[in-house]
Amino acid sequence: MTNDAASPHSGATHGAARHPPRGDARDPAPRSCGRERIQGPVRAVIFDLDGVIYRGQSVLPHAAETVAWVRERGLIVRFLTNNSTLTRADYSRRLGDFGISTPSQHIMTSAYATALYLKSHGKHGDKVLVVGEGGLRDEIAAAGFNVAQWSSCDGARYVAVGMDRAFSYDMLRAAMAAILAGAEFIASNRDATFPVEDGLLPGGGTVVAAIETAVGLPPLLIGKPTTRMIEALLSEIGCAPGETLLVGDRLDTDIQTGRAAGVRTALALTGISSADEACAAPEETRPDFVIETLAALRPLLAELAAPNVEEPRP
Repeated sequence: MTNDAASPHSGATHGAARHPPRGDARDPAPRSCGRERIQGPVRAVIFDLDGVIYRGQSVLPHAAETVAWVRERGLIVRFLTNNSTLTRADYSRRLGDFGISTPSQHIMTSAYATALYLKSHGKHGDKVLVVGEGGLRDEIAAAGFNVAQWSSCDGARYVAVGMDRAFSYDMLRAAMAAILAGAEFIASNRDATFPVEDGLLPGGGTVVAAIETAVGLPPLLIGKPTTRMIEALLSEIGCAPGETLLVGDRLDTDIQTGRAAGVRTALALTGISSADEACAAPEETRPDFVIETLAALRPLLAELAAPNVEEPRP
């Protein structure tokens, strides 16, 4: 995750806010929530950001060394986040600050995916009213669309909504007017919360819900748990779903997306969902594996990946 001061649901129950685990090097081994559904070696690992790589402004234990370990063994690494507050370039810089050098092309965000949807369905220069922060506005503008000002949003063809910590009644009123006048209502994500260092904060789904209540219409959802973003990543890297492991911290977005796309899934207990919730979850949101921290990913991949991937020495 969800993810930056913001990561920004689809309605599953979330665990209580927890501080990130201590990250002892002797983390328990990965746990299985049932017999593995998919056979064959893993060639790619897709990491969520908020709650997996970092919480708020703090990198999580073992994140940088685990990503480096995965790359050193020749596996493909990509990042996937529902958080629409930053651009891919912003996330690239943030990961670099955490010691995880990553080109922006290796990061898929709900803001960028929203811009891709608009490019495939709209016309260059179409007016888009954005309820969201810089990431969503900038990705949409970079795709060739006219990001409308609040004072001149008449004629907007789309209303794109994501996390917005400056959300106000005036924004709600403008979005409502544009949608009721015929603009398409698009949600970058519906995460109800996102994890920070000392707990949880409201996520982009709360803003989407306010507008949905006002207009009485559901939005088109771009981000997780739909499979739009992960399918785009799989196509880009040329990996089959069964060759891919998705590591996330939310059952209702990350794990549900992975299950729907047919990839292996691992729930990291460093963000939103708990181990008890994971193994009691319905089939569509139950992970294949549960890991305390990313340290436990290494022995798991030594088992799942191609033969050249070896378990790290203690």
